Amino acid sequence: MSRSKLSQTEIDKIVSARLKKPSDFLGANFLDKNQVVIRVFRPDVTNVFVVSDDLEQKIELNKVAESGLFEKVIEAEQLFDYQLQFETEQSRWLEEDPYTFGPVLSNYDLHLFNEGNHHRIYEKMGAKIITHDGSRGVHFSIWAPEAKRVSVIGQFNNWDGRIHQLRLLEGSGVWELFIPGLGEEELYRFEILTKAGQKLIKSDPYAFYSELRPASASLTYDLSNKHQWQDDNWMKKREEIDWLQKPISIYEVNLASWARVPEEDNRFLTYRELADKLVSYVTENNFTHVELMPLGEYPLDESWGYQVVGYFSPTSRFGKPEDLMYLIDQFHQHDIGVILDWVPGHFPKDGHGLGRFDGTALYEHLDPRLGEHKKWGTYVFNYGREEVRNFLISNALYWLDKFHIDGFRVDAVSSMLYLDHKRKEWISNKYGGRENLEAIAFLQSFNSITHQYYPGILTIAEESTSWSGVTKPTYLGGLGFSMKWNMGWMNDALEYIEVDPFYKKYHHNKLTFPLLYSFNENHILILSHDEIVHEKSSMIGKMPGDRWQKFANLRLFYAYMFGHPGKKLLFMGNEFGQWNEWNDTRSLDWHLLDYKPHQKLLRFVCELNAIYQKQNALWENDFDQSGFEWIDCHDFEKSVISFIRKGYNPEERLVCVFNFTPVIRENYRLAVPEAGFYEEILNTNAEIYGGTNLGNLGGVYSEPIAWHGREHSIEITLPPLTGLYFKYKKD
Repeated sequence: MSRSKLSQTEIDKIVSARLKKPSDFLGANFLDKNQVVIRVFRPDVTNVFVVSDDLEQKIELNKVAESGLFEKVIEAEQLFDYQLQFETEQSRWLEEDPYTFGPVLSNYDLHLFNEGNHHRIYEKMGAKIITHDGSRGVHFSIWAPEAKRVSVIGQFNNWDGRIHQLRLLEGSGVWELFIPGLGEEELYRFEILTKAGQKLIKSDPYAFYSELRPASASLTYDLSNKHQWQDDNWMKKREEIDWLQKPISIYEVNLASWARVPEEDNRFLTYRELADKLVSYVTENNFTHVELMPLGEYPLDESWGYQVVGYFSPTSRFGKPEDLMYLIDQFHQHDIGVILDWVPGHFPKDGHGLGRFDGTALYEHLDPRLGEHKKWGTYVFNYGREEVRNFLISNALYWLDKFHIDGFRVDAVSSMLYLDHKRKEWISNKYGGRENLEAIAFLQSFNSITHQYYPGILTIAEESTSWSGVTKPTYLGGLGFSMKWNMGWMNDALEYIEVDPFYKKYHHNKLTFPLLYSFNENHILILSHDEIVHEKSSMIGKMPGDRWQKFANLRLFYAYMFGHPGKKLLFMGNEFGQWNEWNDTRSLDWHLLDYKPHQKLLRFVCELNAIYQKQNALWENDFDQSGFEWIDCHDFEKSVISFIRKGYNPEERLVCVFNFTPVIRENYRLAVPEAGFYEEILNTNAEIYGGTNLGNLGGVYSEPIAWHGREHSIEITLPPLTGLYFKYKKD
């Protein structure tokens, strides 16, 4: 064995993988002005040769450490290009030396990242297939400022963290290395040596593609040219749309359980199979948007995607990233918008994820009173750290850039806004308050930046408190969301509809109270996944009465929802009356559509969506008091309410009336805004929807009979458990 030019201490650092700047020791370096020393550490080979056009013949490197360190001093006045020929007892191959390549990330990249303003840092960090100094390969980079050493490990180096040690770019906390010759779909992870001497094996936070759970390695992947988008018309149109003044009816979907293939071991549908089935279903039933529950890679099926590990990695449960692109493209070609459920509020503690990433609380706070959700068993992002904010903002832009997403439903916003959210112990802000000032600033930045790059997208907050200004512009001090889930309406409406009709008169305020705050924010009315799990019963199961009354109640409830100010959202299965609670491990109960009541309910929802979109009065003034006017909110004895919805055109008016009891109200007099004919455009009691066909024979003329302070009124038959829409037509 030859003697090395290195000291024993330096050799020990190489073979034990404790280098911050491995290129100072490995690769080609000047020993003096006339000598170049080439060193390679490869414990998996027996012989190493240097092959170069600048050399007369290949040169064998000397083995200077039994652990696999090779070295050779070559007489040369300058560095030269070379390849390494590796030999084992079974094979021989050539590779370029990764330690001859300089850094890829510029000082400007690092500066922007460290100050939180590299909006598309996802294009730089992680594993990127690039051409660097004329060679094709993969550039690996990761942020781990407190690590003692970082290596990339994979099948290409037998998962040995000593072989490809990354270099630390001083002052940035970023480690990087370009490995020539690597291509696509190489399995890899990062091995991190902490200052305490612990080895951590982490998935790439910026990976574009990941192994199917329970495996957790990342895969090198190039998204460019994977899918040829055909949605130009949609994308151009989207920029010009003001969705606040358009109809929005969202179909919320969990891709893992919308439909499965039971005869094939209950497997998931793929993204491409969903493009055939789900797109057609959503289009045929007249929804305007789908909302996809979280699709970033997640390890636990039962988390429904809300415990994300791979924020940049579309889950491989349903296929590859380009397959998801195809699905979204198909939605767009059918004029369906796609909203992605996004989870910047917390992340799981799985060992391969973001938690304690470099041995310290890097993405989260160290103090559990700030950095953990004890009830959820998850970590909370440290929104005050620039690189963390950069990670999340870049992630949002990634979904918009690469997948043409039309907006985000931001999960658990309340948990971000309040320092004491679901916590017994918490730390106040610098002013002594409970508001999370850093999270507020992050949400404002998120909304400002995404809307700046992509006018026409939607950002929707799941915010369950009375926080003021959720949908107010950031320049007026608001959070800047486009819309907010109306959790108050949902809770009150469900509580009311579940009450036995005999007692409904004692709960009448549940119908009327939400109108006191309906116009404080831009609201979406929701009947989401959270309301039909954990023994809360399915939507039709919540309805009181016998089977006929349950269907009648549900149609009435949906008509009330679509008549009420605010955009709309229904969770999958609600539209056809699934009896079972939602179960994420199986398909929806599609066999129910073999039965008439469920067929008719689905037809009702389909036609309700069509009526809603056709009638401007139901959506033009959703967020303005001028679009709504009570006719009678006081008829609690009969459990009847009535109101007017108004569009911009004074003649665009709908009279909506709802009877929440199983009692026929004949000769029911109702005030109307002015004289004319009132066409009955919706009757939830129609036989085609499963009702008895009792109604008003297509409409009624007003009479000059004063009622409820108005000069004109109509006399109608109000069927049991029925909602009616009358459209005003000038006589």
